[in-house]
Amino acid sequence: MTARDRSVPKGSVQRLVIDSKVLKRNLLGDPARREIAVYVPAEQSGAGLPLLLDLVGYTSGGPAHVNWRAFGENMPERLDRLIAAKAMQPVMVAMPDCFTRLGGNQYINSAVMGRWEDFLIDEMLPFVEKRFGCGGEGRRAVFGKSSGGYGAMVQGLRRPDIWSAVACHSGDMGFEICYVHEFPGTLRALAKHDGSIEKFVTTLETARKRGASDMHALMMLAMAATYDPAPDQYLGIRLPIDLETCELIPERWSNWLAWDPLTLVESHADNLKRLKALYIDCGSLDQYNLVFGARRLHRALERRGVRHRYDEFPDNHSDVDYRMDESLPYLAKALG
Repeated sequence: MTARDRSVPKGSVQRLVIDSKVLKRNLLGDPARREIAVYVPAEQSGAGLPLLLDLVGYTSGGPAHVNWRAFGENMPERLDRLIAAKAMQPVMVAMPDCFTRLGGNQYINSAVMGRWEDFLIDEMLPFVEKRFGCGGEGRRAVFGKSSGGYGAMVQGLRRPDIWSAVACHSGDMGFEICYVHEFPGTLRALAKHDGSIEKFVTTLETARKRGASDMHALMMLAMAATYDPAPDQYLGIRLPIDLETCELIPERWSNWLAWDPLTLVESHADNLKRLKALYIDCGSLDQYNLVFGARRLHRALERRGVRHRYDEFPDNHSDVDYRMDESLPYLAKALG
């Protein structure tokens, strides 16, 4: 817990609205109008400052990072403290709403979920940079935790022409470790609804209370719509398993694995060499087993000569935003 220092100069949060063209008519029926919460440091207009993109985890949306938090800090408060202590230079931070009907986002283009990579790079980024005069070539970083960490890592792997620094906190990777063990529980959740994805989703959407097991099942449906979209199915969802035996279907599962950072690094490692900074961390007690994927990625990067910082810490997957005290100054310093 970090005690709030009331004397710290406070930055402002400006809430922008963008009407996306690339998100229109997505198969989930999600709105194309999106809010972007933008942090501006105290006594700054934003002009000439580096720009960081904050990608949130599953079940959250960017503007949630500006909400009041009991016994802790939201993102603006954390930035205010770090900047006031001169632990990091002033930066702008954009926090876009990328929430979807299926509970979250992996921040890649999907025929079902929507063209989220295109939204971030082709629409959101120039919109914010033009408004504040911030960012620009060599002055952009992307960071996130969990699904947001995955999104940041994939952005770095695919788009070093846009991003100059990346921080991945507890990001999804090592899919056979972090996802496969979730499939039996997903089938049990569907079985309560005659095995129907449609019945499961519509029931969950109208439920007064949603249990943790149901949210885990919904997460796996979101992953299916992201990595292996099937536009001819209900909400574009088809699981990569036999619905009776839970056996993996190789041709479908291969579509998932193609998006695993451990797969992408095999062909995109040279892109990471173009980054000014790459930060990866994960809790050694991560309950989703993500630390094993993080260790594998660390080794893969070492073998390929990709400069990066890799940290493990004695904690699990939950309530670890304090790790951003390490990553945010690291990114800001790299951007100069």
